[in-house]
Amino acid sequence: MATETALVDVGVLFAAVALAGVAANRINQSVIPLYIVTGMVLGSNVLGKLPDLAGSEVAVGGVSLVIPEMTVAGVDLLAALGGVALSDTDFVVVGAEIGIVLLLFFLGLEFNLDRLLASKDRIGKAGTIDLALNFGIGLLFGYLVFGDVLAAVLTAGVVYISSSAIITKSLIDLGWIANAESEPMLGTLVYEDLFIAVYLAIVSALVLGSGDLGAAAGQIVLAIGVILALLALVTYGTDFFQHFLDADTNEFVVVRALGVTILVAGIALALGVSEAVAAFFVGMAFSGTDHVHDLEQLLEPLRDAFAAIFFFWIGLVTDPGLFTLSVVAIIVAAVIVTTPTKLISGYLGGRIYNLDDRRSLRVGLGMATRGEFSLIIASLALTGAGSGLPTETAETIYAVAVGYVLVMSVLGTSLMQHSSRLEPIVVSLLERGRGDTGRAND
Repeated sequence: MATETALVDVGVLFAAVALAGVAANRINQSVIPLYIVTGMVLGSNVLGKLPDLAGSEVAVGGVSLVIPEMTVAGVDLLAALGGVALSDTDFVVVGAEIGIVLLLFFLGLEFNLDRLLASKDRIGKAGTIDLALNFGIGLLFGYLVFGDVLAAVLTAGVVYISSSAIITKSLIDLGWIANAESEPMLGTLVYEDLFIAVYLAIVSALVLGSGDLGAAAGQIVLAIGVILALLALVTYGTDFFQHFLDADTNEFVVVRALGVTILVAGIALALGVSEAVAAFFVGMAFSGTDHVHDLEQLLEPLRDAFAAIFFFWIGLVTDPGLFTLSVVAIIVAAVIVTTPTKLISGYLGGRIYNLDDRRSLRVGLGMATRGEFSLIIASLALTGAGSGLPTETAETIYAVAVGYVLVMSVLGTSLMQHSSRLEPIVVSLLERGRGDTGRAND
């Protein structure tokens, strides 16, 4: 791709997300779903297919529709619009990765090691309830739909893991990050991210290696080793980072912080551990220094810019053509079955942290969002088509996961956005169920 064309594409990307932000402010909604929808519309799967539509037959939800012939001007217009379509170039993919890294880095800044260790018992209890309810229902649902154990395990992973990136962004945007409900949410996300590191090692070996448990064991040992190394970095690296960030200019602070964070995240990813998990630990390492406020002030614009690329990328790689009627039916069933389990496990997690009904409900509402890890699992299933999984099953899992993430990212952020309207209703029902007469605490 020519450099000037690539620069135009990047310009279109940022202009599009900027307009999505304006629209979100106008309608007083979270910008995240609009970023995702904007990416879908501007991608090669929607805008890029416009030039081929005139006089052709297309399938929408499994139903064939014939697009009438158009005038020359109409065809030229479609061709011009199709030429604006964006693809997941290296810049977009790497930018999305950096967005995940910075979002989880900020999460680590808020959740230092002392706080993590002090809450380890509550994190363990809340995380185990979350795992048992959501992974368990995912296994059952996946087996009923696909009739295959490996497909069920993949489905369970897709519906279990909440989106650390989207939830962290929503916590920051809504101002919940400093509230009591953020602690059980962040703690459960840590539990999920650590579990998924081991899960991905096992499933990768099963899907790509046709059940080679020996390869899985080796990958698990490596993943655990990397996590222990990151813990050591957090435990013993604070003094180093304190001096490392003692710079004369803001430029040096930013460059040094980004250099360490992205490098460590990249090395972890190359070794089979999530870059999000690594970035979280690096953030915890920096949280013990005196530079936390400066890092938050200086890196916040970069975080938000690259986070926008991440959410845009989710839409960009989503092909609406995958959503046949049967796939849509599975997605709807998955949303109906798994949304209540996340709400329940989140609520119970809030109660474990001794929160009142209202704040415990907020935990459940916040944890409903699924995102980046579900897409990683979906891509893994597609990679294993014809090897560890039948091709048709792998393609269906991928389509279901993509649609499920799109729905749950919109639903989850909307539930958080409008929690103030839902809380009085649900809290009142809970009080009636217990026979309470008092009001929930503010």
